Amino acid sequence: MHVLIPFAATLDPACRQALGALKLPQLRRLLATLAAGPVDAASEFSLTPAHERVQARCQGLPLQDGRAPFAAVAALGAATQLCPGVAADKQTHTPHGAWAFITPCHWVLGQNHVSMGDPDDLELSPQHSDQLRQSMQPYFAEDAIDLFPYQASTWLARSDFFSGLACASLDRVADRDVGDWLPRSPAAKLVRRLQSEMQMLLYTDPVNTVREGLGLQPINSFWVSGAGALPAGFVLPANQPSVDASLRRAALRRDASAYAQAWRELDAGRLADLNRELRSGKSVSLSLCGERSSITWTGPAKFSLSRWLGSLRRPSAQQALEAL
Repeated sequence: MHVLIPFAATLDPACRQALGALKLPQLRRLLATLAAGPVDAASEFSLTPAHERVQARCQGLPLQDGRAPFAAVAALGAATQLCPGVAADKQTHTPHGAWAFITPCHWVLGQNHVSMGDPDDLELSPQHSDQLRQSMQPYFAEDAIDLFPYQASTWLARSDFFSGLACASLDRVADRDVGDWLPRSPAAKLVRRLQSEMQMLLYTDPVNTVREGLGLQPINSFWVSGAGALPAGFVLPANQPSVDASLRRAALRRDASAYAQAWRELDAGRLADLNRELRSGKSVSLSLCGERSSITWTGPAKFSLSRWLGSLRRPSAQQALEAL
């Protein structure tokens, strides 16, 4: 069992202070028992956050900043339903070409910046999602980009254009200034032009008229993420980590009280389950990911005197989290 926890630590001072006051007994037991791997350190300004870097490595994906092809992995699992006529590797069924996630979103225009709300808050129904996708498809098609349904909140897009596009994760830009995370490469001009065109198109779209009548935010733009192509002959490894995103919402909103409560519930729930698995003799892994770095602990570690003596000098759970 491998549990991956995004936003186990944040850079928000209030959330860090709240986290430092927690006891987290289940986490403490796990870190005292498991063996720590190396720190995967990066910057809080990297396009691919720490938890997505862990996922990319577990999936056997090429890992360049902003170029982990998560959308192509999603297309791999849904290729026959999405585009039955698309050429694919006959043995692995890997869809040819490059893919990206297209996420409908709401941009808030301020005096000096434009911010993007969390797309998870939009409550976009499958029907409205499909209507928006059909309205936007002709404009994307002019640039040889095909849109396919995937989830109500996210579509899949296929185009050779995505093979060289570095783009920021949604978890980098949600509830933050869009300008800090827009693609900067020459190829990204196409994305920015389409975003401008969609703002004009969606302003009068019937779906937004209905949404506003229901008190919901209008969809006025989109975000591109997870772009790239899979290596030839790619096969997704069987054992993938279970992602626990229970800290995400409070972390993105910088809600220290909610963040502390989410950590308490995580410690008493998922981490207690992991301790039970460990006590039963099963092998477990725990990846804790902050906004910059991640560490994966694995076990049960084989006993040795040097390891035991080292465990006595291990940092506390809070110290381990602060390092992320």
